[in-house]
Amino acid sequence: MAILKVNLELCQGYANCVVAADDVYDMDDDGLVVLLKTRVDESDRQRVETAAKSCPASALWLEDE
Repeated sequence: MAILKVNLELCQGYANCVVAADDVYDMDDDGLVVLLKTRVDESDRQRVETAAKSCPASALWLEDE
């Protein structure tokens, strides 16, 4: 299991993460990412990590639990 993290100060609202994994990421009314899940099963890790890496601002990452 991994923990999904976000640095909201870096988020620029590109929404690449939402496009790649809309069941994990969303955007709030201010255009900042919202994490719908913070714990990521190994079966979803690659998809969620790929979405996180698609962030041009590097605001998202996974940490091993």
